[in-house]
Amino acid sequence: MKTALLIASMAMLALAGATQAAGNAEAGKTKSAVCAACHGADGNSGANPVWPKLAGQHPSYIIQQLQDFKAGKRSEPMMSPMAAPLSEEDMADLAAYFSSQKRTIGEADANLVAEGEELYRAGNASSGVSACSACHGPTGSGNPLANFPSLSGQGAAYVVKALKDFRSGTRNNDTGGMMQDVASRLTDAEIDAVAQYVQGLH
Repeated sequence: MKTALLIASMAMLALAGATQAAGNAEAGKTKSAVCAACHGADGNSGANPVWPKLAGQHPSYIIQQLQDFKAGKRSEPMMSPMAAPLSEEDMADLAAYFSSQKRTIGEADANLVAEGEELYRAGNASSGVSACSACHGPTGSGNPLANFPSLSGQGAAYVVKALKDFRSGTRNNDTGGMMQDVASRLTDAEIDAVAQYVQGLH
């Protein structure tokens, strides 16, 4: 039953994404000036590693997160007020711009990469952790139709924060609670390892 509900939810998200108007990347570049301080001019945040890279992210995912920040479904002290004044057109334009940029790939900690790869590709059967690759793809490219984000090259510090926020319930805007369920089964050491692996994944 839960599987059927998840499939239906993903189908609805895909339909919603398909019906959203395509944004204007040039307009988005102009509007992104205010985003650059945290996320970088090209969406490759570098000022603070806990801020996510937006470059190369699926536009539908960026739009969904901005909508959730604006609606209060996702809360961050810095992002919520930034999203509040955005129109649907603004969101589509910003998404078009950032998705058109090339994401930089980081380097994984050699001491953690083997454990991280095992978790990413196979999960942990003993604790019921699903493989990350099942939703996010073997190279971390994600699944835009299901609105699963690209993880390839995403900063480790941000991945750690996101997983811990899902685990604690601080963040709960994931489809069907899928990420909350996965994160609830991860130890801190596993989170660190998979985050390092993702940082160098491409």
